[in-house]
Amino acid sequence: MTEDVQKHSVHTLVFRSLKRTHDMFVADHAKPVSLDETSHKVKMAAKLRADYSAVLHMPVLKEGKDRPLGSNMPANQNYLQPVDDPEYLITGTHAYPSGPGVALTADTQIHRNPSEGGVHAMALALPPSQARLDASRTAASVGDIHKLAVGAERSHAPHSHAMSLLEGGGTKNSSLIARKAPTMPKPQWHAPWKLFRVISGHLGWVRSIAVEPGNQWFVTGAGDRTIKIWDLASGKLKLSLTGHISTVRGVAVSTRSPYLFSCGEDKQVKCWDLEYNKVIRHYHGHLSAVYDLDLHPTIDVLVTCSRDATARVWDIRSKANVHTLSGHTNTVATVRCQAAEPQIITGSHDSTIRLWDLIAGKTRATLTNHKKSVRALALHPRQYTLASGSADNIKQWTFPDGNFIQNLSGHNAIINAMAVNSDGVLVSGADNGTIHLWDWRTGYNFQRIHAAVQPGSLDSESGIFACMFDHSESRLITAEADKTIKVYKEDDTATEESHPINWKPEILKRKRF
Repeated sequence: MTEDVQKHSVHTLVFRSLKRTHDMFVADHAKPVSLDETSHKVKMAAKLRADYSAVLHMPVLKEGKDRPLGSNMPANQNYLQPVDDPEYLITGTHAYPSGPGVALTADTQIHRNPSEGGVHAMALALPPSQARLDASRTAASVGDIHKLAVGAERSHAPHSHAMSLLEGGGTKNSSLIARKAPTMPKPQWHAPWKLFRVISGHLGWVRSIAVEPGNQWFVTGAGDRTIKIWDLASGKLKLSLTGHISTVRGVAVSTRSPYLFSCGEDKQVKCWDLEYNKVIRHYHGHLSAVYDLDLHPTIDVLVTCSRDATARVWDIRSKANVHTLSGHTNTVATVRCQAAEPQIITGSHDSTIRLWDLIAGKTRATLTNHKKSVRALALHPRQYTLASGSADNIKQWTFPDGNFIQNLSGHNAIINAMAVNSDGVLVSGADNGTIHLWDWRTGYNFQRIHAAVQPGSLDSESGIFACMFDHSESRLITAEADKTIKVYKEDDTATEESHPINWKPEILKRKRF
């Protein structure tokens, strides 16, 4: 018997087994699912009610015939079939009575839809005076055209309708003229900023800045592991604080208590009592370098972000880790807090921005428009808006949902820091030492600064790590890679005539992402 069995190679047997398995288990995905008429009608009827319930009573034109939308459509009727009878009963309270205070009759309850010819003729044959009025308005909607056509047919007999249209003068409606493309609005004029003071004292890259609420002094943290306090008016050193064992990456001064907070690459977050100039609290929990921190403006909460891809919310007094905000997939480079929702905003090297719900400790929204690391965020002091800086673009967003506003393109470098004042001046500082100043509303780049490095430093040591306006918003302080702190102020002698805006009303070509 074994001699009658045909012998096959192992390859053939394996192939046959695979084919048999494939035929048994794999469905034909290319074949469309057959349409079930009943379920399709139910689906379309539900969609009509859900999406178009507000306009179901209005007439529409379909294939040359007038028909109402689905409010008068039987459930078992095909939704694509036009209604043959152009009259239907109005059941609302605003039908067409013959006069004020007159009740609806059987005749006035019947709504006669305008003919297609009447609609188009009326649209093209408005009197010249009406055309002039419409020239200052936006384009008429389909509902307006229907209303005009219905009014004409109700007030004129059919034989006199054509004559009335001819008497109109036959001019084209201005609403049919193509409107101009939107152009960029003229930006607000801002005085140029100039270098006012250079402060030296740190022995390493200056990585962070904070100005105290009274506007008398400011704090810097640097790569030399020290925190220095400077007099804002004179630029003189007032105090040095030591305690960190690695670069100090973030500093913040409390508006509610005499405390200074700092964080660094040594994974430490410290609270300093400025009455004794000593560390009084440590906040333990981060697993890697802590890159930024911010204080909540209205409650005693501190938020820090780290290379461990988390942001942590701390109770300042009890040192408790209230929330660990996890969700980013790479280093969280910057964090900002505000009193309104979302109360916490983070930017990360995973190129996303997350808006957080502070109470729940969860993400409200994730903004994925950036293509590069987001290292800087700036909250507008008066508007409910945000700017984010990345190597691809600066983007503006609205709160609370993070809707995109516009791109600010042109600062082609790694943006490390941003600040905005209430006058609408946005500052972006980059890794190559350049500072760009923008008009917040229009996104116009009105000034570019590249300050010379400190004598004795290499040209490559030209980078902006942090920037901040003081509380008077008359001075801009930058922390730089040449170990200096530079202070800028507005040029008081500049006028709009001496420094005109180099602006052309170009057609808007803003990206939508």
